[in-house]
Amino acid sequence: MKAMILAAGRGQRLMPLTARTPKPLVPVAGRPMIEWHLQKLARAGFTEVVINLSWLGARIRDHLGDGQRFGLRLYYSEETQALETAGGIRHALPLLGSHFAVINADIWTDYDYAHLQRAVNQPHLVLVNNPPDHDGDFSLTGNRPGTNGQPRYTFSGLALYPAHFFQALPDGQPRPLAPLLKAAMTQGEITAELHPGHWFDLGTETRIARAEAHILAHTGGST
Repeated sequence: MKAMILAAGRGQRLMPLTARTPKPLVPVAGRPMIEWHLQKLARAGFTEVVINLSWLGARIRDHLGDGQRFGLRLYYSEETQALETAGGIRHALPLLGSHFAVINADIWTDYDYAHLQRAVNQPHLVLVNNPPDHDGDFSLTGNRPGTNGQPRYTFSGLALYPAHFFQALPDGQPRPLAPLLKAAMTQGEITAELHPGHWFDLGTETRIARAEAHILAHTGGST
């Protein structure tokens, strides 16, 4: 089973830092944020990872190479324009199998990636308790997420998907993920779980500092 790391974003909220450094290579507690994911994926038993590239993508490829030093084989999905989340996954389908895990590059979490090593017939999301600056994305009743209920939780950027969920999308066109997820929820065609542990969005310098304080206090800088 393969995993995909979403790494094509421009990182506007981190400008000017990301004017010359792609967001996935921005350091968090002493290492590029994407390396936290690669190390966790290798420990969880993944052997192949697909990374989508757009803004300063060549620098990510040059830094990570073939993935051998992480114990992984890396594949790269090139985007001539940023395709957003669903569009990027659709474009990468030829590199992915019938089901796969997807991880946002700009998060840090203590979620065990071994739980992502399972096949699914419909999308499965990992939700987390809301951080201080977010009101939540979805409700959760049992294992069914929704758009209207309470309380609401934040979508962590960790998910499992079957390939057929994206196959009807046109390749090479930008498509956001949220409308697809919400449509699947109204049809009862999606599941979710709540991760009660730690999770941080790394989208701004303030949020990175918050994550670093936790990482250094609780893990000593190790995964």
